[in-house]
This record gives sequence, C-alpha cells and structure tokens, in this order.
Amino acid sequence: MKTIAYYISDYGYGHATRSTAIIRELLKKNEQVKIIICHSFALDFLQQSFRYEHRVAFREVATDVGYVLKENSLEPDGDVLNAKVSSYVSQFSIKLDQETQFMKEKNISFVISDISPLGIAGTAALNVPSLGLSNFTWYTAYEGLVEKQFLTFLYEQYKQMTYHFSLAGSNEPHWGIKENQSFGFYSRDIDDHEVQRIRKEIDPAGKSHIIYFGLGMKVDIGTLSELPIWQSPNCKFIVSSNINVNHHNIHHIPKDAVETQHYVAAADLILTKAGWGTISEAVCAGVPLLITNRSSMKEDRHTIDYLVRHQLCDLIEWKELESLVVTPSLIETCRRQHINHYKNEAIHIAEEINKKIKST
Repeated sequence: MKTIAYYISDYGYGHATRSTAIIRELLKKNEQVKIIICHSFALDFLQQSFRYEHRVAFREVATDVGYVLKENSLEPDGDVLNAKVSSYVSQFSIKLDQETQFMKEKNISFVISDISPLGIAGTAALNVPSLGLSNFTWYTAYEGLVEKQFLTFLYEQYKQMTYHFSLAGSNEPHWGIKENQSFGFYSRDIDDHEVQRIRKEIDPAGKSHIIYFGLGMKVDIGTLSELPIWQSPNCKFIVSSNINVNHHNIHHIPKDAVETQHYVAAADLILTKAGWGTISEAVCAGVPLLITNRSSMKEDRHTIDYLVRHQLCDLIEWKELESLVVTPSLIETCRRQHINHYKNEAIHIAEEINKKIKST
C-alpha cells in the first residue's frame, strides 16, 4: 500500500471539488493507494465527500494564500494580497520543515498538488516525486499583482515538480521538468436522476428558466440584492448558501449539500465568474455559460480565452451585470455558443497519475 499526499489550494471550493473528482477515480483505479488530503478552507466539505472511504485521511494545514478581493468587488486588492503573500513567504521555511516531517512520518511516496507550492517544495529534500495538476500556478496568477521577489520565490518552488499536468486554459512556463501533459475539463460524476429531482424541486410546473448564479464561496458582495436580474421574467435562480439575497424566485444551495455539481447540471444557463471548477462542471454537463470578465486576473483571462476560442461561452462585463435581465433570447444566444461537447477527463487523468504512482 502506497501513501499519497494530496495538497489542495485553500482558495474557495473549486479546487476541492475538482480534486474530489480525481481522488475518487484514483481510488477506483488503484486499490493499493491511500490518500492523505492536506487542506484547510473546505475541509468539512472534503470530509463529507469521503465520509465512507476508509482509504482517505485528512490533515488540516493552510496550503496557500489565494486571492484577496476588494470589498464589494470581484477585483483583487493588490496591497492586502502583497502583505499576505509576504507573510506566507517569510514563514515558508518553518512550514516546509513541518511538511517534510509529516512526509517522513507517514512514509509519503508521491505528492499531488492542486496547486499549492508547499507540498511540491516538501518533496524536493526527500527525493519524493511530485505532480502539479492545475490550469494555473500562483506564480502566473500573481504576475502583475505582487512584487517580483515573491514571484521569483514561487517560481523556485514550482520548478521542483517532477511532473506537470496542465488543464484547459493553462498558460504556464515549461518549468524544465521531467514531463508535461495537457488535459481538458473534468468534473465529479453527474447523476441524471438527481438533476431532475433538483429541477422539479426548484420549478415544479416546469415552465421557468433555471439560472445558476455563481460568484464563488469566497465572494461577498453586499449590493447583489439590488440587481435587476432577480426580476427576470419566468426565471428561477440557484445561488450558493453564502449569497445573502432573498427573493421568491431564488433557491439557495443547502449549506450541507456535497454533490453540488448536480445544481450546475440542473440549470439552463450558468452565469459565473471565470472559476475553473464551475466552468468545468458546466462544460461537462453541456450547460451554456455566460462569464463575467475580470481583466485584472491572468488566470481568468487564460480560461476565458480558451472558452472563447472553443466557442464555449458568452462574456459580460461587471458593469453590464448591473443592468442585466435574463431573457429567452439571451439564453438561446448563449446556447448557440455552446456548440462543442467535452467529455469528462477525470478517468483519463487518474489513469495517467496512477502510471506515475506505480512507477515510483
């Protein structure tokens, strides 16, 4: 039995949901592995996702900083972000000692990271192979947002990856590492019966358009309740549990919901920021996308460029959202954009990871 450490970024739920998809497939494909998930922000969610899996353990550790957004905005706060990244870098050597000690104690034979530099750096001193799996790294995501010295530090950590599996929209350096592979979108499995149950619960008469309005679990914008979108005729809205908006046509995803991919698949249209996790679930489920454009985020720009290039979304500026009303013609326009169907690549990715694990 080999023990794998799986480091998951602490920014939002997207990294946790997509890591869940890969871990489930790894466990199916390889009965000789057990996995220790290293994470903090969405740990309760992850524990619920694997509550019946005896080969998964959990270790609470802050893995990275992520983004810091301005108040009532989807845009990053550069000053606060720099301060937090500076603190993370200054404490990194202490955290790294803790990680190497953990890896020795648990006899870790392979590390997967999406996409914290911490686990990757921990493998270098121990001669343990590591694999980075993501559509970005914090090195590229922070370009133009944090000081150059911090970017240089992050680059030095990421170039220690043994393998790099890049996802749709990735625009990364080669890193000079052993092997790079590229993959598309993937998602947790979707149960059609659960999707239909959700649709019937939200729209019993079956006469409304269901719109998934997703800004992410780490976004808190106080003025959302004033948007005219909620007055869109014949529309019902799905929002996350943290969205503080209450109208007769709004359905909050329950706080204890775990398989949230079914809410994405139940929608007729997804209106969201360019978070890779939600987008990937929408693409795999064949649901049209309307994306809010954040030009200051390099990660978003790369994802959006990929979607536009493959005719998988329409775009809307944040200022346009302030006056948006959803109409049948808007839904149809977005549906026409979604002309390509992408298969869920979780199984393929897990197969390739297992090849690397078995070769160690």
